[in-house]
Amino acid sequence: MTSWITICDTCKRADWEDRGAETTDGEVLAALIEAAATGASDVRTRRHSCLMGCKSGCNVTIQGAGKLSYTLGDFEAGAEAAEAIVAYAALHAVSETGQVPYRTWPQGVKGHFVTRHLPLPTQEAEDQTP
Repeated sequence: MTSWITICDTCKRADWEDRGAETTDGEVLAALIEAAATGASDVRTRRHSCLMGCKSGCNVTIQGAGKLSYTLGDFEAGAEAAEAIVAYAALHAVSETGQVPYRTWPQGVKGHFVTRHLPLPTQEAEDQTP
């Protein structure tokens, strides 16, 4: 099943202005993630302006239909982070529930998890709610 990586393309690291950067860190990370995901049949990417995690930018979400979803943040916009994010998303894609055993996590995502969200209820579950 496909897992989606949503990348905040407006994220700016704390030193963004001091570096005189013309491109946001989020845009740089998005391009690196998109390149790393090329050819991954079960991982798709999309960009979104502002995931509202500005204090811990750069931010991404990993989502899949009917699965646990995760927000990860505080990434440097580099190839190593991008490759780790894509590798984690690939593990998420093959997981039935979206939960990936910690021992299999790529090193580059460890310490970057911000939130976990339950899957949305199915229509059947909604119909059974009193």
